[in-house]
Amino acid sequence: MSAQERTADERAVDERRRAARVLAGASHADLAALWAAWGEPPEVAYLRGPEAGLVMVQGRIGGTGDRFNLGEATVTRATVMLHGVGTDEVSGTSYVLGSHPEHAGLAAVFDALLSAPMQRERVLADVIEPLEREQIKRDTAANADARSTVVDFFTVAREHE
Repeated sequence: MSAQERTADERAVDERRRAARVLAGASHADLAALWAAWGEPPEVAYLRGPEAGLVMVQGRIGGTGDRFNLGEATVTRATVMLHGVGTDEVSGTSYVLGSHPEHAGLAAVFDALLSAPMQRERVLADVIEPLEREQIKRDTAANADARSTVVDFFTVAREHE
């Protein structure tokens, strides 16, 4: 595999990760509204129906130390197959934090549409990018709120007589 092909593959993997992050971070209401406005929806068949389970969350002290088990978190996953997307059948998968079967199902549908060559650009422009912009705005506002409550602690050492 040439360096140029490897770079294209890496870009595709990075783009899919970005889309998965955005779809998982979106609200169910946002995804449902986008799906309702989609127009001619393809036929959706669940390969793995939305199911909830537990995953072990790991952490690192300071983000760089040794890993340790922080606790368990509920995750809902779904895998779908879409029929009627051009000439292809495409599949998509999603993992969503919490117990949200409808959210996981819609995220998997948009993931599948993203892998359909005829729908890819539309999904990026109409779904991923607007949701990502909204999430960035929300995160920026939350960070600003958190920064406004920062307290700087300092110690005053006593001078010995």
